[in-house]
Amino acid sequence: MTEIQGEIARGFEPVRDAFAENFAREQEIGAAVTVYQHGRPVVDLWAGQADADTGRAWTSDTLQFVFSATKGVTAICALVLAQRGALDLDAPVADYWPEFAAEGKGRIPVRWLLTHQAGLPVLDERVPLAEALRWDPVVEALAAQRPVWEPGTAHGYHALTYGWLVGEVVRRITGRSLGSFLREEIAAPLDLDFWIGLPAAEHHRVSRAISWEMEDLKASVDAPEVMFDPTSLAMRTHHVTEPQFDHRDPRVWAAEMPSVNGLGTAHSLARLYAALVSEVDGVRVLDERTVAEASTVHTSGVERIHGFDIRYGLGFLLPPENGQPSPLVGPRSFGHPGYGGSLGFADPEHGLGFGFVANHLGAPQLVDPRSLRLARAVYACLS
Repeated sequence: MTEIQGEIARGFEPVRDAFAENFAREQEIGAAVTVYQHGRPVVDLWAGQADADTGRAWTSDTLQFVFSATKGVTAICALVLAQRGALDLDAPVADYWPEFAAEGKGRIPVRWLLTHQAGLPVLDERVPLAEALRWDPVVEALAAQRPVWEPGTAHGYHALTYGWLVGEVVRRITGRSLGSFLREEIAAPLDLDFWIGLPAAEHHRVSRAISWEMEDLKASVDAPEVMFDPTSLAMRTHHVTEPQFDHRDPRVWAAEMPSVNGLGTAHSLARLYAALVSEVDGVRVLDERTVAEASTVHTSGVERIHGFDIRYGLGFLLPPENGQPSPLVGPRSFGHPGYGGSLGFADPEHGLGFGFVANHLGAPQLVDPRSLRLARAVYACLS
C-alpha cells in the first residue's frame, strides 16, 4: 500500500480516501493534490515516486510538467493586465502587436485569443523545435499566418499556438516575457512554486513522467479518432514544431511555451486558483468583477479541433450544461485540465482552489478519472 503524506483538515478525509484509491485502482506512480478553501489549505497530500526508475520519492516540492493546465495560468496573466487597465480585451490584437494584422487579421480582438476563436491553431509550415524554443520564430510565423476559419465564427482548441499568441500580447505590453511577468507579478507575491521557463537550478526537482504507448492510446475509448489522422486539424494543431517537443527535455523545461510547459506543484496550482476567488495570506490576484467576466460563457458548442462539445470563458474551461462528463464538478467552477491528468480550478461559490498533478500520464481525454474522483470527493465534503 502506498504511503500517503501531507495534511488534511477535519471533514475532508474523503479526499484522502479518493487519493489512496487512485493509487490502488488507476496505476498511479507519483501524484499530489491540494485544496484551498476560503484562503487556507484544507488538503495537501502527496505520495508515490517522482522517478520510478531510481526510486526517488515524491516530496512536497516535486515539480510536475502540467501540459495544458498551463493555459489557465497564462490566461490569469492576461486578465491581471486587463484588470489593471493595461490591456483592453476588445481592442484588436494588432493594436499591441502590429505585425499580427497581416493576412486579414487586423480586426481580431484579444478576447478571441483567450476563447480559441482566432482561427490560428496551426501553422502552414512547422517551425524547427530549436527555433521555436527561442520564441520569436513562432511569433513571426503566427503573425504571417492566415486563419484556417473566419475568426469569431467558431471556436477550436489552439493546443500549442494559444501560449505564443497570448504571451506575445503580454510581452508587447509589459516588455517582459510571460514567464517573467508570472514570476515577478504573481508567483513572487503569492510564494508560488510554479514556472513557465524553469531555471536550471530547479531541474533536479522535476518528476519523471511515464506516457502511454501509442497502441494503448489507440485502444482508449476516449481518445478521439482525429488524434491519429495526420491530415486532421487535431493532429496538425499538436504538430506546430518539427520535431514535436519532448516533455522530458530540459531545453523544453527552460524555454517558454505558455500553452503547455508549466512546471509546478499541486500546492502552487491550488494556491493560485484560490487567490482568484479569495484572499490568500493578504494577496488576491483577481477581483470579483474580473472573475465574473472570466467565468462567464463566451463561446460554446462543438469545437473545430477534437469535436468536443465544450464551453469556454476567458481562457478557462467551464462546466457543461448538457450533463456530459467534465473535470469541473461545481456549476460555478472554472479552470483548465492538462494532458495526462493535471487539473487546476477555482470555485467562487465555495471559495475553492484545487490543484492535482501526476506523473503517470493518462490517455488524451477531456476527463481523467483520477482528478474527477478527487474533485467529486471535495464537493461531497462540502455537502
